[in-house]
Amino acid sequence: MTVSPLRKLGSSDLEVFPLSLGGNVFGWTADESQSFAVLDAYAAAGGNFLDTADSYSAWVDGNSGGESETVIGKWVAARGNRDDVVIATKVSQHPDFPGLTATNIKAAADASLRRLGTDHIDLYYTHFDKIEVPVEEIIGALDELVKAGKVRAIGASNISAARLAESLAFSDREGLARYVALQPQYNLVSRDTYEGELQAVAAREGLAAVPYYALASGFLTGKYRPGATVDSPRAAAGAGKHLDTERGQKVLAALDDIAEAHTVPVATVALAWLASRPTVAAPIASARTVAQLPALLGVAELVLTEEETARLTEASA
Repeated sequence: MTVSPLRKLGSSDLEVFPLSLGGNVFGWTADESQSFAVLDAYAAAGGNFLDTADSYSAWVDGNSGGESETVIGKWVAARGNRDDVVIATKVSQHPDFPGLTATNIKAAADASLRRLGTDHIDLYYTHFDKIEVPVEEIIGALDELVKAGKVRAIGASNISAARLAESLAFSDREGLARYVALQPQYNLVSRDTYEGELQAVAAREGLAAVPYYALASGFLTGKYRPGATVDSPRAAAGAGKHLDTERGQKVLAALDDIAEAHTVPVATVALAWLASRPTVAAPIASARTVAQLPALLGVAELVLTEEETARLTEASA
């Protein structure tokens, strides 16, 4: 009997593949047909956890936000597989629906549902916390969406440990919907963005972490090397900056050795380390083409030895 690689998402009833497919590229660097091909290949490999946001990809000239949700919605409709996928999206950054007031959260959710062509969002994150809005208002609005059946579970991204703890305490006190997942920036060259107080709250409160920038904008794929030129929108954003640090060089050296030992791509090893960390349920990584997928999907099968994990942890300290 084959053991299912699905992991339980915190205290929710959602079960997810150990790699969440990032939808930020859909409608941006991947057009609709490319996006469908990537989604098909991911699903064929057993993948079921799609990550998007209502703002993807408003930063592109000619886009208005919601393009990624629209692509995913069209794909789900074409394949008739809504019940087979866990769709996560986010609120607070869409140009037409900025912020986390109760009115905005509910209006943005309805807009996301329309673009996704569905009657429910499986996991709804607050994309960026807005500290000017009381947690009572945010949780209250999210709870209304859950009670209305529009949202199955809620999560938070880009939130401080203090605000997260305050939100959870309010949910518990009032018996309202409770965050089950947390989406922090976290990878081998960005550990202090999660480890410490934020991770401690997640562990104590039973939240699942779904890290973004899992491959450090491509640096942890190993394609950024001294003297190498990388043609990527992210190259200009500084993914290669880690080459200039001692930690970046140590991490690459460790990744190279371990990848060679397992005969797998460097990216697979980086994701496997992340997937093995306390509280982490599924790292997020995106693929613009089907050819980029196998290196990501390998995280479901690669198990690092204790020595390999320790070496990566030490190299990235």
